[in-house]
Order: sequence, then C-alpha cells, then structure tokens
Amino acid sequence: MKQSLFITLNTLISFVIGYVTWGVVLKSQPAGTIAHSVYQGGPLVVVLITIFLMLIAFVVERFISLYKVAKGNSSVQIFFKKLVTLLQSDDYDGALAACDKQRGTTANVLRAGIERYRQVRGDKSIDAEKKLTMTQSAIDEANALEGPLLERNLIALSTIASIATMVGLLGTTIGMIRAFAATGNVEGGVIDAQQLAVGISEALVNTAGGLISGILGIFFYNFFVNKVDAFNYTTDEATFEVIQLLKEKEGK
Repeated sequence: MKQSLFITLNTLISFVIGYVTWGVVLKSQPAGTIAHSVYQGGPLVVVLITIFLMLIAFVVERFISLYKVAKGNSSVQIFFKKLVTLLQSDDYDGALAACDKQRGTTANVLRAGIERYRQVRGDKSIDAEKKLTMTQSAIDEANALEGPLLERNLIALSTIASIATMVGLLGTTIGMIRAFAATGNVEGGVIDAQQLAVGISEALVNTAGGLISGILGIFFYNFFVNKVDAFNYTTDEATFEVIQLLKEKEGK
C-alpha cells in the first residue's frame, strides 16, 4: 500500500471511529460515569480519539515492518554465518539464494553487493580495487533505498505526539474559559455549579487525552528510532565483514 494512501485511510477511518465513539457511544452512557465525563470533554475529544487511533495504527505498522519485514525470515546472525561460509567457498549463487530466502534489510543490502561482485569478478579488464569499489557502491545504493523504509512513519509518530499535546492544551484552555465564565455568570449570588463542573471536566478530559497520546507517541518514537539504529548497525557491520572477505579473495 502506498504511503499516502495508508495515511489518508488511517486518518479517515480514525476520524469516523472517533466521531461515532464520542457522538454515539459516550453520549449514551449514564451521567456520572467516566465515559459520560469523557463525552463532556467536547468536540475536541473526537480529535483526540482520532489522533490516538492514528498513533496505534502507525505503531502496529512499524512493529510489522521492523520485526516481520526488515528483520527477515530468521535470525540475522545465523543467516550471516551461513552467508560467510558460502562466500568463502565461492558459492555466489548459493549466497544469493540465501539472501533471497532470508529477505529483510540486511539480506537485501548484502545481495546487491554480492550480485555486483559476481558480475565483475571474472572481468580481467577491471582491477581488484575497481571491483571492490563497484561492490561497495552497489551496497551503498541498496542501503540508501532500504533506509527510508526503516524510518517510514517515524516523523508521523513524532508529529502526533506534538499535536496531541497541543490539542489537549487547547481543550484545557477552552474548558477553563467555560469554567471561569460559569463563575462570572452569578445569579442571586449562586454560581452555576453544573456549568462550572462541565468546564472543569472538559479541561481535565482534554488534558488527559492529550497527555496519553503525547506520552505514547514520544515513547514509541524513541523506541523505534533505537530499533532502526540497531538495524543500521547490524547491516553496516555485516557489509563491512563481506567487503573484508572479498578483499582477501582479491589479495588486497
């Protein structure tokens, strides 16, 4: 699925669910319950629910992408040991087949380098240094393509965390304005307690909603950034070892 389509569908579906949850489910709850208090948070609750659901969708997408797609079909360490054994025995077809079977970021990057080296290794018109340079270039190109896939939607997580906090603060401000308005409209020396309670409830509900999404957004953003860094480190280490192995074969 294209990235723009995923974001559009995520936003629309989350908004519809948020609106139905606020306007139908929460509204129908008995007065005095927590669910009804959330409804009293006002229309901004729809935005907060939408943001929260979008956040969950992005988190699930990142988990699937990093742990199922980027990692590959088996342990990277086991795959790499097998790959080194195949390269040491000059079985380049077997090494490419192993990469195809493993899949994932590291395997894709290594496959690009091994494929390029296999193409040029028998060319007598190209010296050893040029062969290694071409191999490294193929690896760098593949790495440049794989990098954005690992980092996809991380900016969205960071943005959601910031927006959620701001929306929660906006709801807090609106709720406090209503609360102070209730204290200002005094008739017969009696403050409208119901309006005051509604204003305070709106402020607190929006504050809580904004903080929940903001905290989760920041947590998962940093969590996935660390995972991406770990993937990049593993890939860099593996490509370095492969280049060193090929250098030994070329007598460099």
